[in-house]
Parts: sequence; structure tokens; C-alpha cells
Amino acid sequence: MSHTLAVLLLALCCTTGLLLVPLGLPGLWVMAGGVLAYGALTGFRTIGIATMAVVLGLALLGEIVEWWVGFGLTERYGGSRRSGWGALVGGIVGAMVGVPVPIVGSVIGAFIGAFGGAALFEYSSSRTPTVAVRAGWGAVLGRAAGAAAKIALGVVIAVIGTFAAVKG
Repeated sequence: MSHTLAVLLLALCCTTGLLLVPLGLPGLWVMAGGVLAYGALTGFRTIGIATMAVVLGLALLGEIVEWWVGFGLTERYGGSRRSGWGALVGGIVGAMVGVPVPIVGSVIGAFIGAFGGAALFEYSSSRTPTVAVRAGWGAVLGRAAGAAAKIALGVVIAVIGTFAAVKG
């Protein structure tokens, strides 16, 4: 019974986590928590320190990649470091503002916020509308690419968790 419950909890955490990532929510951490909970519920028979370290490392890597890609594409499209910070702040604020709209509100809010934050921060320093709009567009692309990378890492975490469950 406890193994079945542990597998169901793991599956729920992995599925929920993958659904949370595109919404800008901490889905990889939900998945990592699910793997850790699976290990605890099964007495750490199939999940050891190495597996937990890999899963936690992948979750942390997802956060770093999302941040790095967002900054990188904002700068690649002509924005400054300042616009990269604007994209980050705007994306977070936009996601929070969009939360009241069910399912897609935080996603749309994060994209609009990233664009607006990057464009506003870039315009405040360059005073050039075309550069600001390009930086905003780079921020939107960075947000999308970062989410895609985190989803890919989430799939890897889910595979690791599934192999651990199958081993058990």
C-alpha cells in the first residue's frame, strides 16, 4: 500500500510540476519535492543521496538557465543589462497581476510584464523607442525559451523519478 501511495504521489507531483512551469510557477521544485517525498515514503530504498542531488541540481539548473536565457536574449536584441533586469522584474509582476485570470492569466501577464519591463527599463536609459521595443521582444523570446528549457529539465526529473519508482 505505501509503495502504491508513494508512486501516486510521485506521479501527481511530476504532472503538477510540469503544468506549473509554463505558468511561471516553481514546478521543478514541486517535482523535486515529489521525488524526495517518494524516497521518504519508501524508506530511501531506491532513491539515495546521489539521485536527490541530481534532481535538486536539475531544478536549480532550470532556474539558472531561465534567468540566463532571459537576460541573454534581451541583450541579443539590443537591450542593456538594465533591460534584462526590467524583464525579470516585469515578468514577476506580470505573472502576479495575471493570477486572477484562471489558467492562462499568469502566463500572459508574465510575457506582457517581461516585454513591458524590458522596454521601459531600456527606454529609460537609451531614450530610443525602437531599441526599447526590440529589447522587449527579446525579453518575450527569452521568457519562452527559458520556459521551454525548464520543461525539458522537468521531463528529465520525471524520468529519473519514474525509473526510481520502477526500480522499487
